[in-house]
Amino acid sequence: MSSNQSDNDETHRGWTYESLSAARQTLISPAVKLSYKKPLWIVRGERQFLYDHNGVEYLDAYNNVCHLGHCHPAVVQAVSKQMAILNTNTRYLHTAIVEYASRITATCPPELSVCIFVNSGSEANELALRLAYAYTRQKDLIVLDSAYHGNTNAVVEMSPYKTDHPDGPRAPSHVHKVVAPDDYRGLYRRDKYAPAELGPLYAKHVEETVRKIEHEGRKVAAFFCEGILGCAGQIVLPPGYLASCYKAVRQSGGVCVADEVQVGFGRAGTHMWVFQTQDVVPDIVTLGKPIGNGFPIGAVITRPEIARALGRLEYFNTFGGNPVACKAGLAVLDAIAAEGFMENARVVGNHLLSSLRALARKHPVIGDVRGMGLFLGVELVLDRHTLEPATALTSRVIDAIQQNDKILLGTDGPFNNVVKIKPPLCFTVADADKVIAAFDSALKQETQNATILAKL
Repeated sequence: MSSNQSDNDETHRGWTYESLSAARQTLISPAVKLSYKKPLWIVRGERQFLYDHNGVEYLDAYNNVCHLGHCHPAVVQAVSKQMAILNTNTRYLHTAIVEYASRITATCPPELSVCIFVNSGSEANELALRLAYAYTRQKDLIVLDSAYHGNTNAVVEMSPYKTDHPDGPRAPSHVHKVVAPDDYRGLYRRDKYAPAELGPLYAKHVEETVRKIEHEGRKVAAFFCEGILGCAGQIVLPPGYLASCYKAVRQSGGVCVADEVQVGFGRAGTHMWVFQTQDVVPDIVTLGKPIGNGFPIGAVITRPEIARALGRLEYFNTFGGNPVACKAGLAVLDAIAAEGFMENARVVGNHLLSSLRALARKHPVIGDVRGMGLFLGVELVLDRHTLEPATALTSRVIDAIQQNDKILLGTDGPFNNVVKIKPPLCFTVADADKVIAAFDSALKQETQNATILAKL
């Protein structure tokens, strides 16, 4: 059966694009947004490709949830097989949860040896917050500007990505925001400071915040930080940054939380976890998004003494750590090891980085190219001296690439002018070359505007 036949027989069921769009607008909250000027009706996925209702193939360079590729057969088989046998909660003994906990903790430093399973990265960060409060008996949190740690109320309140939005909730007084270590447009820039200077310089803002909290008679509860700042615009932390921050936080009795929800599981290409690139050991690690290759699962990995902080208060999560979810997680770990996905992320990512930097020499609108492995960002600006964000242009570029080249990309950053490239780890060099060619063509097309040209 062709992909078109399968899609039409199994998915359309009398819907047209127009009727489906209208029904969604009526039935689904407008806060649940769609991508692109003309949203896509996606009906099937396979490896790095998605297919719409007309059978058109799209190269997915953006979806970092299906880490191994869409509908990876090993994950599909593992989930289907276990679902046909048993799915229940964690109040019964079962081999899957223990085997998965053993395997996932083995990828971490030995100090991090205890797991609690949840259903998403948001839940993982919420639980990390709860553990930090229980362990330290303190309340003050330190987070980075433009950080995003999830969509529950507690973690939204500690996500400046949301609280700084005009329509967002206000951050409570116990949440302290420090400047993000952005060495392109931040306070300390790579064109003025040596790489070894940048980490300690940015960490001083965490140190000053710790002193401020202590001056007011309190201690720090936790410091949350991603290994690469995702919603802040794919910002790679400067060397030594986390080591300096962790030292200051721990001296105040706080715990250090590594949010690996977006960037973990080998995506950086050199290490399983991005915090390892900073040569630090966090107190808590939070996992989500790619952990089940699209199956909902999340995890908190921590030190035994922190895990014990909840005391006799039971932690129960209806679906967290269920047998099907754990089988999905095990299949993901098996595939990462067996199919060389981490090495592929390194090779293809390096090829993309060098090709994008070559493209930047051709297109002045590309202000910066950054990232690690297959977690990259391309920041577009109207002026390389003032760094005026090219927000509208960035939106037009990804729409043009989607419409003309059938490649899916997204945008983010404080000014929404950073193109995010974070494809499944099965992405190939040939796929990367298609992205580069599409970028080149779209930038030529979209920078013909006289106003834009005058600023370049």
